[in-house]
Amino acid sequence: MKKKLIKIGLIQSKVTDNLKSNLDKTLKMVEKSAQKGAEIICLQELYKTPYFPSKKGVKIENYLETIPGESTEAFKKISKKYGCSIILPIYERAKNGKFYNTVVVLNEHGEIQPSYRKIHIPHDPSFYEKDYFAEGDNGYRLYKHKNTSYAVLICFDQWFPEAARSIKLSGAEIVFYPTAIGNIIGNKPIDGDWHDAWETVMRGHAIANSMPVVAVNRTGIEGNLDFWGQSFVTDAFGKVIKRASHKKEEIIVTTLDLSMNDYISEDWGFMRNRRPDTYKQITNKIIKK
Repeated sequence: MKKKLIKIGLIQSKVTDNLKSNLDKTLKMVEKSAQKGAEIICLQELYKTPYFPSKKGVKIENYLETIPGESTEAFKKISKKYGCSIILPIYERAKNGKFYNTVVVLNEHGEIQPSYRKIHIPHDPSFYEKDYFAEGDNGYRLYKHKNTSYAVLICFDQWFPEAARSIKLSGAEIVFYPTAIGNIIGNKPIDGDWHDAWETVMRGHAIANSMPVVAVNRTGIEGNLDFWGQSFVTDAFGKVIKRASHKKEEIIVTTLDLSMNDYISEDWGFMRNRRPDTYKQITNKIIKK
């Protein structure tokens, strides 16, 4: 079996109220990742801003960006210099007047690719995202880095198997999940270990779809949230091959062998034994509770 190797990088960092400092620090970390040979580099959700949806009524004007804008202009120099693709999660002020939780992708030439806007928007105590983000309206996206196809989903999207399957069927060989998730300080969940559930559900997506998962979380304490960190990378059968720590800012660079995707898919028959004719209820029935 001929190997198909791709080196990916992820940036796990702490975020402060100083947007310029956050940007400058991330630029340095991304360049270090590129210097280590990372070909596709992914940042955490809303990489430059504090996680403002933890509160209601936050003034958001300074957090908004356009496309192109400050982030695309800053990172395209690194992209062009090192020939790497960069996944930039920002708070987008769109031309239609709406605000989106968005990923902008720069290809290896520093060119802006069509953006992906977060489709699944949560709304719970300390995660009041519907107050700030419109639902994504431009569908799932497939990106290319040379001969590698990949997709990006954002944070809450990671709980939905339909999203992972959709991008697999579109041709994705890797899925990246920029994320901002942690524990509410002082809150003890009665339904179990949420960190374990977070990692487990994405490992399940890797197994069910025979493709590596790259989950990029922030770390540190912001307000009443203690972010888990522990960003991780799986292979195409859900085995965690790299995991960051809980509290440290880290750059992870690792190599994936994408030839495993087809091998596992064929060996287990996940794709060829599907029965789409039995799945109509998935799109026809919405439970409102």
